[in-house]
Amino acid sequence: METEAKRPCALIVMGVSGAGKSTIGEALAARLGWRYQDGDAFHPESNVAKMRAGHPLTDEDRWPWLHAIADEIDQVCKSGSHVIIACSALRRAYRDVLLGGRNDVRLVFLDGTEPLIGDRLNHRTGHFMPPGLLASQFATLERPDTAEHAVRVSIDAPVETIVDDILNQLGLGRPEANTSSRNRT
Repeated sequence: METEAKRPCALIVMGVSGAGKSTIGEALAARLGWRYQDGDAFHPESNVAKMRAGHPLTDEDRWPWLHAIADEIDQVCKSGSHVIIACSALRRAYRDVLLGGRNDVRLVFLDGTEPLIGDRLNHRTGHFMPPGLLASQFATLERPDTAEHAVRVSIDAPVETIVDDILNQLGLGRPEANTSSRNRT
């Protein structure tokens, strides 16, 4: 159980495109009263244009983006605030930049199958990431290991159930309130 002293200052909600990072991140932020920030907002326009054209990013494309997110996390943590950031963070090396060796930043891995996520992407509109890049995302994905102290949740559930699971695993919030709200439906 996380105590207030050990409460993370930042949660990084990670996974492939279409896993629900924004949806879950926003729901977590609303539940905890924390600020939500989409990691996509830190991409330079050249990265967005590249993905929109159907080209996967290279590591050289990603490093400035990841460092910009890490800088935001540093500012939030130093200010005593809390933030939830949605970021694919597909490789361990990327997560190492984001976590920066800090114990007050935790990963939340949204885990789902390629067919489920592919179906979601095929029904999503208005996003720069085309469904055709999903296979490259799964090829790049290095699932977090135990050393990263990530919370892993299946995305094959309603949003509120996923949020309850995350909060329970992190020891944040009141689990009895989370389960009682779910039982009312």
